Amino acid sequence: MAKVGDRFKTGDTCETSGIYAFDGYTDGMRTTTPTPGEQRITVSKGERFPPVSSARKAAYWKLETIG
Repeated sequence: MAKVGDRFKTGDTCETSGIYAFDGYTDGMRTTTPTPGEQRITVSKGERFPPVSSARKAAYWKLETIG
């Protein structure tokens, strides 16, 4: 079970349903900011973490809230 603050990346399978915050791109790029609707996402257990669609890039996601 994931804990608040744990980090995951695009393609990983979600272990714990909750709200996840954008925590950077996997390639280290910092110039393209996700849209407001992409900065925090709800992911359910068993789903895969998505890329940031507007940037077409893989991302890191940090668990903010369990549930």
